[in-house]
Amino acid sequence: MEVPIETPSTTAQKQEVARRNADSYFVAWEKRTALVEQQVTAESAARDAKTARLRALRLAKEAVDKEAGILDKDSKRLTKKRALPIKA
Repeated sequence: MEVPIETPSTTAQKQEVARRNADSYFVAWEKRTALVEQQVTAESAARDAKTARLRALRLAKEAVDKEAGILDKDSKRLTKKRALPIKA
């Protein structure tokens, strides 16, 4: 059985193939990383928008409750109007 002798051109070809494979993996990794960063940015923006919307709703509700006299003057806690228990 003969062992093939590698010529410089064969070695260079193998190195080129290895470099292209490494480059293709690196490019794919960069694309995935960019996609994940876009998703994270989109999720963050959506979360910020939701938080702003909920805050605006809460502030509007507190303003309405304050006008109706439901909120305590000293705190933002709602006062519960409890019905008196019926004693039999």
